Amino acid sequence: MVAKRKKSKKVARGSVPAPLRKRRASTHSTPIAITIAGSDSSGGAGIEADLKTFSALGVYGAAVITAVTAQNSHGVFGVHDVPAKFITAQIDAVFTDLDVGAVKIGMLPDSAAISVVAEALDRYRPRNVVLDPVMAASSGERLMRADISRLRSLLSRVRLVTPNLAEAAALVDGPLACDDGEMRAQAEKLLAQGAVAVLIKGGHRSGAESVDFLVERGRCLRLAAPRVATKNTHGTGCTSSSAIAAGLAKGLPLEAAARQAKAYVSAALAAADRLVVGSGRGPLHHFHAWW
Repeated sequence: MVAKRKKSKKVARGSVPAPLRKRRASTHSTPIAITIAGSDSSGGAGIEADLKTFSALGVYGAAVITAVTAQNSHGVFGVHDVPAKFITAQIDAVFTDLDVGAVKIGMLPDSAAISVVAEALDRYRPRNVVLDPVMAASSGERLMRADISRLRSLLSRVRLVTPNLAEAAALVDGPLACDDGEMRAQAEKLLAQGAVAVLIKGGHRSGAESVDFLVERGRCLRLAAPRVATKNTHGTGCTSSSAIAAGLAKGLPLEAAARQAKAYVSAALAAADRLVVGSGRGPLHHFHAWW
């Protein structure tokens, strides 16, 4: 007599099978961060920069790809969006298996991508989410086609948003900040829009120092480092936000994670000219401490 096979139980999308829940509860030794972003074929920014940063800072990196770009050190030549349903499939696959300590969100090419990521954040409630509101490549090509209001809808769902000067101006519908006071004022406006914390980055300003501000309700921290003279700055914003996510994944408080990221990016910029990658604006040296 042949025994009947038991029917496997279906698992609802977004739910965690019991064996995986048990494994999560008993295993906490490996810090894990996930990047939800676009792929850079030249390896200097996007998913590739994020995974390098996670590895350099001692964190296991997983990835959800939202778009594939054709780009190099001179610019972006094409963008292919990943369908929203497949972005969801990637997120569900990772979150139902890995104990994700932090999430970095980068390029979200359209409204559909923003919507499914927002739904996933509501579904899984990750404790540490860093949003890098990527709108354009550093070479100028537009990478986000959604209305800016759709991106604003993510502010209240994340622990930290990390805009550069142009991104902050777009999010608050204002002019480009020209000094410390204007940077802080725009960060405060983002808090009023629902952000929990804001790291507004001043790397595109001039001066001897590169100054960022970490702003929370009732608290403002000035983070400064000597400005590095190099043209090889491709992927700086991606690296900064993923470095903060790596720190949070390891259990660092937000301030400590931001300080670690500032130091790491400054060192990677200082070592960037040791690399010979492309004939345009090259990448940071993510592994400067090793080779």
